[in-house]
Amino acid sequence: MKYINEERINNLLVDATKFDSRKIDAILNKAKLLKRLTLEESASLLAVDDLVYMQKIFSAASFVKDKIYGRRVVLFAPLYISNLCANNCLYCAFKADNSLIKRRALNPLEIIDQTEWLLGHGHKRILMVCGEDAPGGKANVDYYVEAVRAIYAAEVGKNKIKRVNVNCAPLNIDEFKKLKASGIGTYQLFQETYNHETYLRMHPKGPKSDPDNRIDAIDRAFTAGIDDIGIGALYGLYDYRFETLGLLSHVEHMEKKFKVGPHTISVPRIEPADGAELSFNPPYKITDEEFKKVVAVLRLSVPYTGIIISTRENPEMRDSLLSLGVSQVSAASRTSPGGYSDFDKEDTGGQFSLNDYRSLDEVIATLVKHDYIPSFCAACYRMERTGEVFMDMAKPGTIKGKCSINALVTFKEYLDDFASEPVRKSGYKMIERYFKQLDHLEQEKLKVLFAHVDSGVRDEYV
Repeated sequence: MKYINEERINNLLVDATKFDSRKIDAILNKAKLLKRLTLEESASLLAVDDLVYMQKIFSAASFVKDKIYGRRVVLFAPLYISNLCANNCLYCAFKADNSLIKRRALNPLEIIDQTEWLLGHGHKRILMVCGEDAPGGKANVDYYVEAVRAIYAAEVGKNKIKRVNVNCAPLNIDEFKKLKASGIGTYQLFQETYNHETYLRMHPKGPKSDPDNRIDAIDRAFTAGIDDIGIGALYGLYDYRFETLGLLSHVEHMEKKFKVGPHTISVPRIEPADGAELSFNPPYKITDEEFKKVVAVLRLSVPYTGIIISTRENPEMRDSLLSLGVSQVSAASRTSPGGYSDFDKEDTGGQFSLNDYRSLDEVIATLVKHDYIPSFCAACYRMERTGEVFMDMAKPGTIKGKCSINALVTFKEYLDDFASEPVRKSGYKMIERYFKQLDHLEQEKLKVLFAHVDSGVRDEYV
């Protein structure tokens, strides 16, 4: 697999097995200065199983996250527009030979309907997801572009979707240019596993069976001008330490070739999926404590990157990961095309099982309880603070000020338009508390923006 030196990774993992407390302390001190860690340093942290030093790692991750992003947590919802798929991934319900699910590709009117459901419950950011259809099939770049336009066309009152991120099949450069021109934010693509042998075994049939084409797609997206990229590994397919170093090797390649690392890193764990037997017994099941360590090490290794956690995880795990580095969470998710229309019913035809069924309002209530500012901000995308520009602000932590102001504005919009009365009361108290922590100039900016929200204006930002 391109860019992934498996021998180097394995050697680093072997070398890291000898615990050296002074070395770990030095690595954590470096991380607290918001400096990127080397693969060797990341391997050393992944090898730690001493409980005292695990807490030190967790504490350092919390410190770094707060320095870069402050207390804000971005909220979004996935919108699955198609489960048509030509691949046969052993862990996925969408695999081509699975006859247990009903196949469907939403048309523009259905996509607008699903988007309006999300808007009507307070969502402003969407991750558009679709299966990888056979060449010439329904799911192609023109379909993706049509879907993005439909999402942006949806409107509920004065509320519209602020940002559409896209998770779709690898495209060629011209196709990526078309996708970018449609107004997307981040392009997201997971390698799933960075171990070559495992990759071939898990993806035996279909376009996805070529690991180099998949990893090269990230380069093609950059070449096409998409500079906000999301990557990830599916934990449970292979050893979690190898996968994390493989992912970080991919980050190194991106930084070296494009001078920009990933805008986001996702850390999904395999969950049961109807018709995918392997998903019920993952070959390399990762424990909760190991999973927490992965999130913390990623936060320390790539401090500037947003870390995403989905509703695959249960509420307790999701809440605990907020302090270890997670900065973006989905809420009130469905993983089947059209799933929001029947939100009160079981999500049949979904890609995988969910473990967090809380509503958006319930998730926000929990964030407020734990003193995290819920955010629906998409200002960086609108202000062209993407790619290298975003990295230059995120790496030293200067992005935090803008994030805090924009988060408070979008949170007030949610409170005024959608929140339950208990959340509204606690949310206004949170806003008042954080307002007092801003300097005079920031307070004046926020006063003006809040006055505009009160007068009915939506979607202003700095």
